[in-house]
Amino acid sequence: MATRRTTSEKRQRERAKQAKAAAKRERRQDRSSDTPSDDEAVDDDDLTTEELLARIEALHSEYDAGTVSFEEFDEQKSALVDRIALRLAQ
Repeated sequence: MATRRTTSEKRQRERAKQAKAAAKRERRQDRSSDTPSDDEAVDDDDLTTEELLARIEALHSEYDAGTVSFEEFDEQKSALVDRIALRLAQ
């Protein structure tokens, strides 16, 4: 038969889980404050094609410098390329 854990062990596990979640949330906030969010990119609908290309160049520079992970780089670049394609289709 299994032994029952005490309530203090359960509280300790819950506190560890909360601390881990808080650390993860802080890492996400630090990362998101360094790069523009998707909301900021969507609000810039009045950008010209040249300005969008300049943003792609800046994104490449950030990736080369190591300030942006590959996943973020790929996601942001594909969003910018899609916006350029939409603008050219108009």
